[in-house]
Amino acid sequence: MTSRRRRTRTRTRTSLTSVLVVLALAVGGYALHTAGIIAPDAEAAPATTSAPTGTDAPTIETEPGAPGTTRASRTDATSAPSAPTATDADAATAATARAELAALPVKGKAPATGYDRVGDFGTAWLDVDRNGCDTRNDVLARDLSAITRQGPCRVLTGTLVSPYTWATIGFVRGERTSTLVQIDHVVALENAWRTGAQQLSQRERESLANDPANLFAVDQHSNAQKRSGDAATWLPADKSFRCTYIEHQVAVKTKYRLWVAPAEHDAMERILRTC
Repeated sequence: MTSRRRRTRTRTRTSLTSVLVVLALAVGGYALHTAGIIAPDAEAAPATTSAPTGTDAPTIETEPGAPGTTRASRTDATSAPSAPTATDADAATAATARAELAALPVKGKAPATGYDRVGDFGTAWLDVDRNGCDTRNDVLARDLSAITRQGPCRVLTGTLVSPYTWATIGFVRGERTSTLVQIDHVVALENAWRTGAQQLSQRERESLANDPANLFAVDQHSNAQKRSGDAATWLPADKSFRCTYIEHQVAVKTKYRLWVAPAEHDAMERILRTC
């Protein structure tokens, strides 16, 4: 037998051995997979079920119930929030606010004499839009994420990213916990009273006090710190939100035919120049 023939037979035996090994592994793997020992590469998450709920039982919503006007719903649990970037729409909104501010009357504040929150602006909180829910619950549903409700209106829990501080707050309805999230009047009602609201009708003042454009769900500290301050005396700690804040103030004062005090006007103008 020549050396060439011996080499050919050796290669043939090696090839046959390799094929037999591969076949054995394949058969063994199939048997293990069939027996459930080896799991597939990807597996669907197990389906979850929830107990039936009655009319007043808590239900879960993973998104706010209405388009958000704040950044409260723009975060997730795994990443830190990032500052929003300016867009053409933002520039247009700022330009509108600058034009509206230029058209607002500028004069001193009227005395606060006679100011009565409930008597002048109605009980907190009314249902002026007649949707069956009071304004506080409407704003909580709009500005909080992952909310649970009792019935169609009452917000029980949720998560707020306060637009004034960018801090995340867990909301739990309760005697000691509800106040951690408060509803701020962007144009404070006493400020409105002193800058023209005395001349409005009762219905107009109630509308102003419950207007979604004039309301943000915010952290307790910011709301307590602001009190009845205007743009000259108080601004959100989060500087990236100040444009939105002032734009809302100007829009509300324009809508309800209010005026701005000189220092308030100058502060608004200064902020809007940066928007």
